[in-house]
Amino acid sequence: MESVGSLVGSPWIYAVVALSVLLDVFLPVLPSGVLVITAATAAAASTAAYVPDILVLTLCAATASVLGDLVAYRLAWRGGPRLDRALARSRRLRGAQERLGAALARGGGGLVVLARFAPAGRSVVSLGAGAARHRARDFLPWSALAGLTWAGYSVTLGYFGGQWLGATWLAAAVSVGALLAAGAGAGYLMRKPHPAKAG
Repeated sequence: MESVGSLVGSPWIYAVVALSVLLDVFLPVLPSGVLVITAATAAAASTAAYVPDILVLTLCAATASVLGDLVAYRLAWRGGPRLDRALARSRRLRGAQERLGAALARGGGGLVVLARFAPAGRSVVSLGAGAARHRARDFLPWSALAGLTWAGYSVTLGYFGGQWLGATWLAAAVSVGALLAAGAGAGYLMRKPHPAKAG
């Protein structure tokens, strides 16, 4: 935690967080959420002016999240036969495309926000929106809300974990556990079948 604390005191933490969050849309195994929480936990116990650090960390993670979504969306939009075949073979992506299409058609993109917390949900929704050629103006505002919500939640967990338990690995572990619980809940809600509406 001490080494993370020294990194938090330098501008490099923002570059590392941004790169991790940007790339985890393509590599969902990257621990970007853990990194954001750990940085916020270390910043919470810092004797320096940590409030700007927390705000910049939140904005950095949220911006990188939206940029990653946009890159995945555009790549899937341009696609090509090989990508189209890969997406067509994925039952998860096809289901996400259908649910996302229905949600955006109703003027609601809560699924985009929910997916940001679910394991690999961000990848599925961003690629699905691009592959299905949903309009950027329908998708990106929800992506921005999703990125800001996820970043704010992650930083808040880390910050309050650090305030209550100190800048320890226990604080980071408790906060990461809360993030994983939110992800499990989001994943359950995304998989839950929705009854078809009559009409």
